[in-house]
Amino acid sequence: MDITTTQSLNQPSDNQLTTPEVLTENNTQALNELLLQEVLSQLGKIPSRTAAVLNRIIVEVERICEKSDRIQASGKINEWQLSLARHRLEKCLSYYKLGSKQGRTELHSNLSVMIYRHVAQPQSQLGFSARYNLIEDFLQDFYTESLRIFRRENQLEADYTPRTQMEIAEYMGFTEQYAKRRINLRSGNNQQLIILRAQTFAKRQPSETAVDIEQTMEFPKDEGAIEQNRSALTQQVRAHLIAETTDPYDFVLRDRVVQELIEYLEDQGRQDCIDYLVLKLQDYAVADIDEMLGLTPRQRDYLQQRFKYHVEKFAYSSSHWKLVHQWLGADLDQKLGMSSQKWEVFVEQLDYSQQQLLSLKQSHLSEQQIAKKLGCTPKQLKKRWTKVLQMAWMTRNSVENNNVSKHQVASKSNKVARRKTPVAA
Repeated sequence: MDITTTQSLNQPSDNQLTTPEVLTENNTQALNELLLQEVLSQLGKIPSRTAAVLNRIIVEVERICEKSDRIQASGKINEWQLSLARHRLEKCLSYYKLGSKQGRTELHSNLSVMIYRHVAQPQSQLGFSARYNLIEDFLQDFYTESLRIFRRENQLEADYTPRTQMEIAEYMGFTEQYAKRRINLRSGNNQQLIILRAQTFAKRQPSETAVDIEQTMEFPKDEGAIEQNRSALTQQVRAHLIAETTDPYDFVLRDRVVQELIEYLEDQGRQDCIDYLVLKLQDYAVADIDEMLGLTPRQRDYLQQRFKYHVEKFAYSSSHWKLVHQWLGADLDQKLGMSSQKWEVFVEQLDYSQQQLLSLKQSHLSEQQIAKKLGCTPKQLKKRWTKVLQMAWMTRNSVENNNVSKHQVASKSNKVARRKTPVAA
């Protein structure tokens, strides 16, 4: 089945399919045509019941855009409609490509990870097997609730049941989105809907024996010792990864860092590190991670060291350091997160070639331009810049923690020949 865009889109080339502004007043029809093109492009066909699925997606995003004051005030309603529609369609197609069986497994796994800590009271002393049984009971009820809400929000018959592969994929995508909906609380905070449901479910369970207080700590002695040996940057990256944020800008940056870190780990063939990262993002205790991944203490120690190594390599890499430091509020425009006084201490520790490099980086020149000016290869430049970043983080955190005395700073400064620094203050 060949699908072509209508004249209302006014598109002379396929490249313009990604331009939101091309949508016209006949928005529903144009958006429908565009989404059909996306389906055809990714699947090579138009599966059964696709038209009904796309219609529901369009109605939903139009409703969201109409009710959102922020979207209405932005003046970019078409752009938001296209962005939201593509996001929902992409989720639907990802489940479609997995197939019904694997898709259900993927959804079940994702939701299980989200609620693992919440299906039982905090003081309950439950192992993985006991929690697994509770998770199964909870999710069966949650799937029923999700289908009921799906019918209601899409104005479907009370006995509607998804049957085709496309409809099942749509329902699974909706269920994942429904689980992640943010609910505002009286305290002013917000929480994901599925976690609130799981917490309510947990309150109905019989009370269990209280857990020893040491078992509830985030880092038992063995991991605590490892944590002390981690670099300052690794600790800060981890803290930001698991931190809650309500700022959309921070959320977008965090999402980008997590996605790029996972892609980096995939390129390195470290699926074990990805599994560890996903569980750490949910802030699971070490004992839970050991049980879920089937690790012995020795295997976990090795995995933590490999994970630490790859996070540091990722954070200092030439292609990722800008994003990571921007996300941590410590990019070059912010003096790598240091106050003016700490910045001066840091700059004085650099030799002349390192100060030149820092100055060129501040000028926002390309890697090739900087390497040419310094007369070095890109690989040598990468090593030099990594060293500068490591020194910056050592200075920043050692001064903050008062681990470097004034005498030590003065001693280091005296070793540097007096010269006019090329680095901007």
